[in-house]
Amino acid sequence: MIRQELAGWKAATLVAITYVYFLIFAQFGFLARLAALGIAGDSLKTVMAAMAAGGILFSLLVPKINAATSPALRLRIALGICVVASILSLLPLSLSSATSVAFLIGAGLGILTVTLVTHLHHWTGTCNPVLMIGIGTGIGYFLCNVPAIFTASPKDQALWASGLCAAGTLLATPTRIQLRPASVVQAVPLPFPRALVSFAALVWLDSAAFYIIQHTPALKSGTWMGELHLWTNACIHFAAAVLAALLLQDRRVSLVLACAFVALGSACLLLLDPALTLSASLLYPLGVSFYSVALVAYPSYLSGAETEQQRARLTGWIYAVAGWTGSALGIGMGQNLGHVPVWFVLAAGIAILLPVFLRQVRVNAREVGLLCAALVIAYTLTHWLPAHSPNSDSAVDKGRQVYISEGCIHCHSQYVRPNTQDVLLWGPAESLEQLHNQQPPLIGNRRQGPDLSQVGARRSTLWLKAHLMDPVQVSGDSIMPSYAFLFRDNRGESLVAYLASLQNPFSTGEQRDTSAWRLAEPAWTKANPAIGEQVYQRDCKTCHEADGATRTKWSASFRQPPSNLLTGPFKHLQPSESMQAYMVHIAQIAKFGIPGTDMPGHEYLSDSKIASLSLWLAQHATQPFPHS
Repeated sequence: MIRQELAGWKAATLVAITYVYFLIFAQFGFLARLAALGIAGDSLKTVMAAMAAGGILFSLLVPKINAATSPALRLRIALGICVVASILSLLPLSLSSATSVAFLIGAGLGILTVTLVTHLHHWTGTCNPVLMIGIGTGIGYFLCNVPAIFTASPKDQALWASGLCAAGTLLATPTRIQLRPASVVQAVPLPFPRALVSFAALVWLDSAAFYIIQHTPALKSGTWMGELHLWTNACIHFAAAVLAALLLQDRRVSLVLACAFVALGSACLLLLDPALTLSASLLYPLGVSFYSVALVAYPSYLSGAETEQQRARLTGWIYAVAGWTGSALGIGMGQNLGHVPVWFVLAAGIAILLPVFLRQVRVNAREVGLLCAALVIAYTLTHWLPAHSPNSDSAVDKGRQVYISEGCIHCHSQYVRPNTQDVLLWGPAESLEQLHNQQPPLIGNRRQGPDLSQVGARRSTLWLKAHLMDPVQVSGDSIMPSYAFLFRDNRGESLVAYLASLQNPFSTGEQRDTSAWRLAEPAWTKANPAIGEQVYQRDCKTCHEADGATRTKWSASFRQPPSNLLTGPFKHLQPSESMQAYMVHIAQIAKFGIPGTDMPGHEYLSDSKIASLSLWLAQHATQPFPHS
């Protein structure tokens, strides 16, 4: 029994690794990497088409070579390809090399998914195999929504994915338990054509909704922004995956697919109204986990396939048609339409639910008739009730209107110029296609203040609010007027919500790679402590002294109290042996701030002023810096 349970956990881990690699890297981190490389528009479509082509081709080829190699060897080869592809994505890729890497990602996933699912019984043993699939799927989605992983840089996400796949090669050795794959779950098979259509429709809905949320700041702010949202999504994913597995163990494949559609279809419809994004954010992970468990459990145990060759062919077609093609069509719908049309949700519902409904009609004709009559009565009554149309705009939408009405576009741009210093100062550039999708685009007339296209990644909501109310208090040389009057009603909070939503569409964490930035040597040579003191008095004292104006006014709102720069303690300085190393670290913090806190960057300060400030602070700190 112990060996069986260990075998089951081995299978769950392999399923989790596969989902993490596909979700956090192939469909998320890799896209962010492409955006950082400036690959967008038609070029992006070419790269993603190559990934889909690799996935479809090898999903269909694996059943042809099913008997040529052992499942364990094919699994190790597939995981090795995935490791290589994720590492290659970190190189400075051109369009052609990115296309090749994308094809390699698709090929690795095609071999991995079909091999693992076809021969999953080699790793699950006989101890609740479908439940182990559900646990593995739930763990995979849970990990993908952990804030530290979800908001990590594309480089870190690629390393995460490659590390997990490398670890997976150690689990590829099959169990020695005597297996009975055809009898592990005595299923009443769902006809393959119905299963294929249902999975294709669900993957299509999922991919379209995911793309739309990721590329619509107002929707993303209500679904995947903030640790609370992400942890909630993670828990829903895991609970839904386990529940789906329990239902599938009782041979309720049609019920699981129907529940997945109801949740996903409802989420797509709710996304049409930004005010309902919270409800959509709860239903979306529920539907995704439900069908994702079935996507593994059906071909591996519940299809009725009697031989491994039959199971391999069935699995290959499901992942080629439903998985890769459905995903590509869903992303295309999101790109071209920006929403999931109601007619498509209805068509998907007919394809998935109609056979279930007809069966229920035959078995429970009287009950179904009463239900239909109740629905007709309820629909009729809604037309007798007085109409009520409350203002349903979300805070982000309202804030965007405030931004426009107050003329913010006259001083602030929302366009990072590609391949310029802008990328380091303000964050990654958006493609022209993304800008055109805004209604209306807010590129701006000129840039008297900083660019705001990624300001939500650089500034906390507290800083944004304090700056709007009294700009000079937190930015000593600011020429921006006070907008405190907006906070007499809800306009100020709405504007803060909108500004906080302005972040890179592929990440919610720190957007810029600033690790390689260093002050030029001439700046250190010309550093003047007197100038540094002026900068401190103007820009730093307000938060970093006990009686500072901003510290006094907002003391209860800081995520953590700012350090006193003269007396310590220095919470964010790493131990070092040299004062020069501290000055370099102080310069980095002064220039770009501290992610996850209310400490902003001062990107507009010149190198000489940053060096002067660092020198003055190093000279006047009364508490010694920590030494290693």
